[in-house]
Amino acid sequence: MNNKNYEAVSELPENFEELKKAVNRTANWKDRLNAVNELAGWNSDETIKVLQHVMTGDQVSQVREAAFRTLKKMGEDVQMPAKNKGELFKNLRKILLRIKKSLPDGHTFEEFKEKLQKTRVDIYDTYEGDKGEGFDAWLKDMWETTTSKRR
Repeated sequence: MNNKNYEAVSELPENFEELKKAVNRTANWKDRLNAVNELAGWNSDETIKVLQHVMTGDQVSQVREAAFRTLKKMGEDVQMPAKNKGELFKNLRKILLRIKKSLPDGHTFEEFKEKLQKTRVDIYDTYEGDKGEGFDAWLKDMWETTTSKRR
């Protein structure tokens, strides 16, 4: 671009609207993380606003922390978001129990995992992102301990 008006180039990426949509997609934490990383290259009021929203509102700690680090690099006065404690979805055990009951007796953990991913991708994706490497162990424990009878 050999234009003398170089400083007039937009402060936003061409795909800004798509990135704004991506940070709000509840069914894919990796897309949200990628959008945060892409927004990191654009220090503007609009990108800062989007990143602040992500930092305070995303359910996946990896995504919140990436937004925090980006905002810090941009010179914003922000605090590290707290780690998630407890259930990220209200009535999680009831939801998992419904899925478990919808499967035939004697179903495998893999069948349960697949059904959860197909029917509640939002829950599957959020916990996969939040638990990281420990996701399968956590989900297996939830599958084994979720019953219709209280102990």
